[in-house]
Amino acid sequence: MLNSTLDKVIRTTKSHINELSFMGINTLEDLLLNFPWRYSDDGEFVTVDCLNTFEPLSCKGTLKNVIGTRTRTGKFMLTCKLVDETGEIDLMFFNQEYLKRILRNGVEVVVTGKVKEQGSRKKMLSPKWEVFNPNKPLVHSGGLIPVYNQSGKINSKWLREKIHPLLEFTNLLKDPLDSEIREKYKLMDFNEAVKNLHYPSSQEDLINARFRLGFEELLYINLKNLVSKQYQKLECSFTGKKMDIDLYNIDDFLNILPFKLTNAQLRTIAEVQDDLSKDRSMSRLLEGDVGAGKTLVAAAGIFIAVKSGFQALIMAPTEILANQHYKGFVKLMTQFGMNIQVLTGSLTAKQKEQVKIGLKNGLIDIVVGTHAIIQDSVDFRNLGLAVIDEQHRFGVNQKAFLKKFGKPHVLAMTATPIPRTLALTIYGDQDLSILDEKPAGRKEIITRLVPESKRQESYYWIESQVKAGRQAFVICPLVEDSDLIESKSVVSEYDRLREVVFPNLKVGLVHGKMKQNAKDQVMLDFRDKKYDILVATTVIEVGIDIPNSSIIVIEDADRFGLAQLHQLRGRVGRSEHQSYCFLFVKSRSENTRTRMKAMCDHSDGFKLSEIDLELRGPGEVFGTRQSGIPDLKMASLSDTKLVKLTQEAAQEIFDMDPSLEKFPILIDRMHRSIKEFDL
Repeated sequence: MLNSTLDKVIRTTKSHINELSFMGINTLEDLLLNFPWRYSDDGEFVTVDCLNTFEPLSCKGTLKNVIGTRTRTGKFMLTCKLVDETGEIDLMFFNQEYLKRILRNGVEVVVTGKVKEQGSRKKMLSPKWEVFNPNKPLVHSGGLIPVYNQSGKINSKWLREKIHPLLEFTNLLKDPLDSEIREKYKLMDFNEAVKNLHYPSSQEDLINARFRLGFEELLYINLKNLVSKQYQKLECSFTGKKMDIDLYNIDDFLNILPFKLTNAQLRTIAEVQDDLSKDRSMSRLLEGDVGAGKTLVAAAGIFIAVKSGFQALIMAPTEILANQHYKGFVKLMTQFGMNIQVLTGSLTAKQKEQVKIGLKNGLIDIVVGTHAIIQDSVDFRNLGLAVIDEQHRFGVNQKAFLKKFGKPHVLAMTATPIPRTLALTIYGDQDLSILDEKPAGRKEIITRLVPESKRQESYYWIESQVKAGRQAFVICPLVEDSDLIESKSVVSEYDRLREVVFPNLKVGLVHGKMKQNAKDQVMLDFRDKKYDILVATTVIEVGIDIPNSSIIVIEDADRFGLAQLHQLRGRVGRSEHQSYCFLFVKSRSENTRTRMKAMCDHSDGFKLSEIDLELRGPGEVFGTRQSGIPDLKMASLSDTKLVKLTQEAAQEIFDMDPSLEKFPILIDRMHRSIKEFDL
């Protein structure tokens, strides 16, 4: 029955069935598991005399004076009065001619809506309505009413009418969690949770149902991570990539550095060393705030790999960043006699061929590049270590490419500060290292929320700084002006700053719609001081170092997550000069004030990401396009207590049966919940 197609379960048109299929709803079970995304609380019924203009309320009464007419433009309009023992209210419905067959004189209905007052009379325009039948439960009013995602002809009202009579079939749903787990973690039965998610008996039942389904979502992610980790260990065992860390003492590398490493860097290097000394391949994520020194940790690992007779690669998301890494590694590694080359799209065909030959015959020890490295024509003689910078910007191609070289050790790096509990959930199939210290001597970036009244004053100050030799970024959220979003666009702001505000300064422009080589050229020109001010979108979030830039202005800062604002702020503060970050906002909401105060008070990216996680949730913290963030419907990744509970439960289930063969229903549900899961 649960697998029955919808045309056998509900009465509707073929176009509605097609629209449901587009939404991923094809069977009775799909429909039952299509949960509301929010609820409207219509509460108890009130009498007509208690209806007010402040909030939507529900009222029960009898219809009279029902009249269907047409406006001057020919559109249908139905007017009537709703009457109860305390008074009457006018109702008006537009463009719904079918209502004249249902809403007739003497029919008892429940309406929900906000009142408008016209003189001494009250009226409701297009209220929600439902015919009252004392022998049937209400579906659209009188309590917590489900609101579903809509698509085309499929709206919430339609879904409520179809789902409500089918809830008796929730008893056919098998519970993926056994009674032991349910009792230990005080979880509602699965079918009860499904019923209460659609039509909760009370606020408490809704909370318990959401907790049950949220627990399940996070449990599946954590189980998937445990299974993936086990699979990696089996797959990567005896790869022949074991490195001799004793023979080549890391101190040889550390002693050439002109500065002292932080304790966090030394700890992480030790973790990397330990991984490289094992038969199985390393799969480690290195998290580090802007300027925390991730690249030096990677360099230490590369030193060990090359000294042990292996090759290494560093892959960066942009050509400009790849070239920056290349220059840095040339400085560090050539003194040890290592051959380092770069492989990017802008090289000539002959240059690329020379690098590929050098990699294949083993003459090149280290290659730094972009996606250009991920090509079938690229081969290595003995690849031992791959370093992936900003791993979320690469996809499955990178993993498949590395696999063909016998699963080398992989060190992935990210400058996006992610709280540990969240990182363990998102990247739980990798080992995690966190650089939570910054090198000594770095000046804090002074961050200020600037009121609009002081905008001109801030421009005078920026111009004085530029004349003293500094450079500035101005960041805008949009590329072009939009009728839908009231926010500054980078193109119009560039024109305004260049022509009106700073006519005597050199102003540049860069944004995501430009071709990559054009973007790179603008950034290089800015680095070479051909521009005093660079107006940009978040395209500069990951880019080359511009040590001379000491000011960043962020327009409409409330439109960015704190983690992203912190990343943008990290574009300055990379030299001995005092750096500044100025935030301009339009919103005056309490949430905006809280977030902007956090930006001004905290320089720790991990702290800021935790605050933003609590206030906005993971999708907003990392941007809607950030890959790797689970698409959760019930759980919140900011609920650290629930995250830890599900990690504990997942480990418990995994310890009972690492193959999960004893839990077939659970495996089936995992397949549905996590599309890429494969046992």
